[in-house]
Amino acid sequence: MERAIRKYSTLAIQSQDRLLYGVSPHPLECGLGLTIGGGLVYPEVNFTLPTMSMDDGTWGEVVAHYEQMAEQILRRAACLRTPGIVLEFELLPPMTERPEWGAEITALLKRHLRSYHDKYHLPCALRVTPTDMRDQQKPPQMRTGRGWDCLRRSLELCAEAGADILSVESVGGKEVHDPALMYGDFPAIGLALGVLAPRDMSWLWGEIHDICARHPGVIPGGDSACGFANTAMQLAHQKMLPEVLAAVVRAMSAVRSLAAFEQGAVGPSKDCAYEGPVIKAITGYPISMEGKSASCAHFSPLGNIAAAMCDLWSNESVQNVRLLSGNAPEVFTELLAYDCRLMNAAAANEGGALQMRNWMTASDEWLSPQAAALSPQATMKIATAIVDADTPYHRTIAAGRAAADILKDGIAQQKLRLLRREQAWLKRIDDALDSFPEDERTLMQDLELEYGSLYDKASYGL
Repeated sequence: MERAIRKYSTLAIQSQDRLLYGVSPHPLECGLGLTIGGGLVYPEVNFTLPTMSMDDGTWGEVVAHYEQMAEQILRRAACLRTPGIVLEFELLPPMTERPEWGAEITALLKRHLRSYHDKYHLPCALRVTPTDMRDQQKPPQMRTGRGWDCLRRSLELCAEAGADILSVESVGGKEVHDPALMYGDFPAIGLALGVLAPRDMSWLWGEIHDICARHPGVIPGGDSACGFANTAMQLAHQKMLPEVLAAVVRAMSAVRSLAAFEQGAVGPSKDCAYEGPVIKAITGYPISMEGKSASCAHFSPLGNIAAAMCDLWSNESVQNVRLLSGNAPEVFTELLAYDCRLMNAAAANEGGALQMRNWMTASDEWLSPQAAALSPQATMKIATAIVDADTPYHRTIAAGRAAADILKDGIAQQKLRLLRREQAWLKRIDDALDSFPEDERTLMQDLELEYGSLYDKASYGL
């Protein structure tokens, strides 16, 4: 698989009405007979262990949990005549620290998928997401050291063991973004998202692409700004940050996630990447999303609108614990399957997908700044602002401006109602966006004294 460095200067999806769930300009064939983005939305089921220790003495119990979860999930999918399914295996940190463990579970899951594909002709695929452990030391060493060695080895072994899609939730720039977010330091947020994170993403996803190229049939999926934008979303939910800040950070984070596709990723992007619709509009590749059916993992103001443009619909993650009906992973498989069944039934009628998308959008759009920045219309504005700019730094600022303008327009039209303190924060963000220097190196110099010691410049090619 030869890597072609892409530079996106136009949108793959030019019309807002063509930005729909289940359909992508570049459908993705992967796994065992599965085509994503070809007209149907499929469930992507993510599952994990109950609270327990993980060591040599408990490893047999760990394996037994994954055997049980895989069998129960696929049994439920077959029972409901699900037209296709993706399993996502997110490695827990010890499984990446000891890459052989992650590879063993990967092989186990693929064995179950093959069995159900052979027996029930179930189209299916396995996404594997090792843990990005490169931030274990301070300042993080992104391109060298034990953390990178573990991640690279885990990616290689999981590819060999049967992964169909490789993904990661990368952390480059998080060492600056975390304190900047807590202090509401918008210039430093710009440094993290516009300078550091895109540089790390470009390097990391070049490496991931090359790993996939050495393993035919394994595709580079996509990343997630989970550690950036989802952190902001959860802090806003806890009233520790303003919602308008979380909304603007979400838009800005799309630029660093786009870097994976510039380096050869083909989707589907990660479920927890709520920036996915912007990526889909720009690249035309399928995306995975999560919303109301991910409340087992976290709360959000994006329960319905998140599904409006998805190609896979995910539950984020759920522990293997017993509920009244059955174990939670099997229960959430049924929830996702019925969600997808409804979307697909609507899409089977002329104009139905657009109508369903508009209903899902309208139910959330103006009840939260974060939802307002995720509508199809907002997605097109943010995506256009990104492709119209030239560098990751300028694109990040442009995305932030587009999101702030969307929120201001919503207020002016009396659609979006914000508390006075949220409006004050929006004004502060707007002023900060206008104050960014033209050159990213000037920004780095301005913030060197306060933030320079937090990141290793060589790790970002600086």
